[in-house]
Amino acid sequence: MSALPPTVNARVLREKLRAHFGFRQFRPGQLEAVRCAMEGRDVLIVMPTGSGKSLCFQLPALELEGTTVVVSPLIALMKDQADSLRGRGIEVAVVNSTLTASERRQAEEDIISGKAEFVYTTPEQLANADFRAVLKRVLIDLFVVDEAHCVSQWGHDFRPDYLALGQVVEDLGRPPVLALTATATQDVIDDVLERLGVPDADVVHTGFYRPNLTLDVIPAAGDREKRHLLRKVLANTEGTGIVYAATVKAVEELAEYLEAEGVNVAAYHGKMPPKRRAEAQDRFMADDVTALVATNAFGLGIDKPDIRFVVHYHLPGTVEAFYQEFGRSGRDSEPARCVLLYDPADQKLQRFFGRGRYPDDADLVNAYHTLERLGVGGGAPSLAELQAISPVPKAKLKVCLDLLVSRGVARAREGGRYELVMRSLDRDQVAREGRAYREREERDRAKLQSLVEYAECRSCRWHSILKYFGEGDSLPSMRCGHCDRC
Repeated sequence: MSALPPTVNARVLREKLRAHFGFRQFRPGQLEAVRCAMEGRDVLIVMPTGSGKSLCFQLPALELEGTTVVVSPLIALMKDQADSLRGRGIEVAVVNSTLTASERRQAEEDIISGKAEFVYTTPEQLANADFRAVLKRVLIDLFVVDEAHCVSQWGHDFRPDYLALGQVVEDLGRPPVLALTATATQDVIDDVLERLGVPDADVVHTGFYRPNLTLDVIPAAGDREKRHLLRKVLANTEGTGIVYAATVKAVEELAEYLEAEGVNVAAYHGKMPPKRRAEAQDRFMADDVTALVATNAFGLGIDKPDIRFVVHYHLPGTVEAFYQEFGRSGRDSEPARCVLLYDPADQKLQRFFGRGRYPDDADLVNAYHTLERLGVGGGAPSLAELQAISPVPKAKLKVCLDLLVSRGVARAREGGRYELVMRSLDRDQVAREGRAYREREERDRAKLQSLVEYAECRSCRWHSILKYFGEGDSLPSMRCGHCDRC
């Protein structure tokens, strides 16, 4: 963690904070992060969900001359932030796949004219050379990467499209980078900084401990007992909260069961029509339900500070995902309850999800040969052209291509095209390049085992979580006093 730089006056920044946002004081870590950005220094910010990460770039963006580019993984997330800024009279351009041609033209005009103070977009849009050409016509004061753990192949929510952001930063003239995440081990932090091309960035880390959250693990065996225990937890817990389940089928069945038991709930998952998802979210935000039963498709960017409980009906895949999800409760600093209904058999479900998540040697070799075939004579085929003749599913093909690019076997060209650099490699040579994904599969298994150890530990739950994140000595004692073990 870096020391506070002396050149930006803290009193002046507090005045700006009050003028723009109406707050009298910064939360922990915010002042240091804002100072780094104001001075044009790269910075990675690790703060828990709900601790005010967005302010760390919004305040300097409003004070610095130029346009701030914010990269976000979720369209719903960028919409919420954009609406919030517009509500304060701040001009925002949003560029994503949902825009009509005329809406996109208007957004690009707002960027070029300098009207837009913020540009919210996705990694996929930044892969478009024409869109980058638009951004090059304005001064970019900050390049913000939200949910930065997505950049890292060791992160719990790795997104291949994030891999190219380091190249995008260079192409845009190397503006200062500000990256944000709520969950990152030291391995992930190091990987993010390397991939974004900012290895010497300041790191502002406020720690993972949330003293207002009570952690409970309730052993269970089979759905019948788990449902009974879930009903009991909801009956004994006040306020509105979230029940996370691992599959769409489980969400629908749980919601149906709870409604039959007289509990006022709504269901939410990614396969529901957008209108029904919006209705469920609106009811949850308005405290019109006791619980929202959801897959992990729900929660990112949800601005509800008074969530009083989060129950995990199934074991999540990683400690990071678990922490991020239960961390959506108690953002108002008031007490909240975080419950895991632990059935050891649920490990099978996560192992099933893990199988086939990453490309294997055959996928990588197939992607290489497809690129070799279509790239005869120096051609640079697009993803769509490669997909047309490759049996590898599109998402895996994209991962394979990005891996080949990162290893120098291929080169990413403008317009989302790929050019083969190393020709005539044999199968073993290509397969060796996929070692990183085999390592990642092994790490995923280790991460799941870490969560099992949390569930089965006989010591303080919070100590177990903090130890995983490398902060085992951050508790005043070995006992937090507010988990079921303490």
